[in-house]
Amino acid sequence: MSEQQRPRLRVYLAGLVMLAELAHLAWEHFHGGVTSHHILHRADMPAISNWWSALVLPALTWFLTGRIQRRIALHSDSSEGRSTLPVSVVAGFVGALLFGISLSVAFTNNFESIATYLFQGVLLLAILLPIYRAEYELGFVLGMTFTFGAVLPTAAGSVIGALSAVVHLFLRPVLVRLWKSVSRRRSPSV
Repeated sequence: MSEQQRPRLRVYLAGLVMLAELAHLAWEHFHGGVTSHHILHRADMPAISNWWSALVLPALTWFLTGRIQRRIALHSDSSEGRSTLPVSVVAGFVGALLFGISLSVAFTNNFESIATYLFQGVLLLAILLPIYRAEYELGFVLGMTFTFGAVLPTAAGSVIGALSAVVHLFLRPVLVRLWKSVSRRRSPSV
């Protein structure tokens, strides 16, 4: 992908997300009004309108796709010849999208225990997967937007991403070293 095509792709993706969100907001408007969501699902806390999603989603898409493009350009040997995304980026995005949808479905259908296990399980995934990366955040937020709007999933995804970065970048290396030292002690010397 050439240097000139990269900004265009970001614009197209942000525009596509904006159009989809405006269609969602129009649908909500004509079917009972645009929804507002209370922080922590408590009526005594402030409510955030889904109208904010029309600003947050395109801006988030623009920002995160830029981060993805920079990371790919930094780690690829020949960025000129690449016109496709690495499989790991697509898999991370799709996995996070499905995770966000699953969490939304569990919450909407009052399966609180499943939603709780999913939410807690994400920290275990952080040991194995770099879920703090931009494609995971974007997939997670887009997966939850229809149910919760964009603001609350963005905030939750940011907290999860920060915790994931700590777990994946700091705790995981310690656990790997510990595992290797225990494995060396258990293996018989020849």
